[in-house]
Amino acid sequence: VVFSHGYCLGQDAWHFQRAALRGAVRGVYWDQRSHGRSERGRAQRASRERVGEAEDSAPVSIDLLGRDLKAVIDAAAPEGPLVLVGHSMGGMTMMALAAQYPGLVAERVVGAAFIGTSAGNLADVNYGLPVVGMNAVRRVLPGVLKALGSQADLVEKGRRATADLFAGIIKRYSFGAKDVDPGVARFAERLIEATPIDVVAEFYPAFAEHDKIEALCAFDHMPALILAGAGDLITPSEHSEAIAAALPDAELTLVPDAGHLVMLEHPETVNARLAEVLAAAGAGEALTTRAASGEGTERG
Repeated sequence: VVFSHGYCLGQDAWHFQRAALRGAVRGVYWDQRSHGRSERGRAQRASRERVGEAEDSAPVSIDLLGRDLKAVIDAAAPEGPLVLVGHSMGGMTMMALAAQYPGLVAERVVGAAFIGTSAGNLADVNYGLPVVGMNAVRRVLPGVLKALGSQADLVEKGRRATADLFAGIIKRYSFGAKDVDPGVARFAERLIEATPIDVVAEFYPAFAEHDKIEALCAFDHMPALILAGAGDLITPSEHSEAIAAALPDAELTLVPDAGHLVMLEHPETVNARLAEVLAAAGAGEALTTRAASGEGTERG
């Protein structure tokens, strides 16, 4: 079972899922390029060394991330059946894999889970802002991120100085409930804070170009889960509904009182739905009972 995390996160975002499935399936958890414990992408690092930190680096694309996922599969799970699980950018990475390697998906992938993700039209997301305000943000944000990325050291100092404000923004855009567990909220903050601002800037343009609705047909022959928080402001539930329309036999679950980081906010629900997909894919009925009982979801 290969888990692909989202933008500005890392493999530790699957903390509760790793605990719930430990010993039941072989899990592969990886950090996408420039995230978590992975190195900066070699192409991005090399271009920065050539032209200087203040200039553009080699672009990141969702297709590139799909090729990264193929490399991870080749290295860590070169044989046997696969279940792919992706959150946000990780779900897009799965779609890019399918678009470029449809034979791999057809031959080896026996189940899939798309969590809080999108197949396209991300440029239309308003992030809960008024239309007028969001139009202004769209005009200036790419340039602002580029400028911030060129002054990464200064920006990181500013992030530390405004930690309380930053924490409030993270909470609003990560969770749907106001009373989210403080430990979980702080855990999410640490994950997001660990992503350097120049990496944030480097990846952002790729999302406007993402359009993989046609690639979803590669997953229509297998058990599939589409799950999102009903209060997700980053990849709104309408995007999950669009994926469900392309995969009419998949299970669609919209979790009330949940935001973008639904797998941290409501791990019991996510784990139970994942267990059902894994059982349907042949991983064993015991998984369903185990996840539904809440085993492995203790918050510590």
